[in-house]
Amino acid sequence: MARVTLGSECWPFTNGQSDFDIEAATVRDVIAALDARFPGLGAFADKRMAFAIDGVIHQDAWFSAVGPDSEVYLIPKIGGG
Repeated sequence: MARVTLGSECWPFTNGQSDFDIEAATVRDVIAALDARFPGLGAFADKRMAFAIDGVIHQDAWFSAVGPDSEVYLIPKIGGG
């Protein structure tokens, strides 16, 4: 199972819990699993967070692969102007 760590922006959905083991093959699966566990978190993460998978940051990464031993971190997306 992949280890998912949430940034503090996500904590209101989880009552402060930040680490989870999730069965997922893609970022889309991670989003769906988070939303199933914590309604609303999936949509929030999809729109507002970037995903760092094994040290590589992905923005808009729905189909990026997540391995069974991956470490996935949700971090705020970087905005620009």
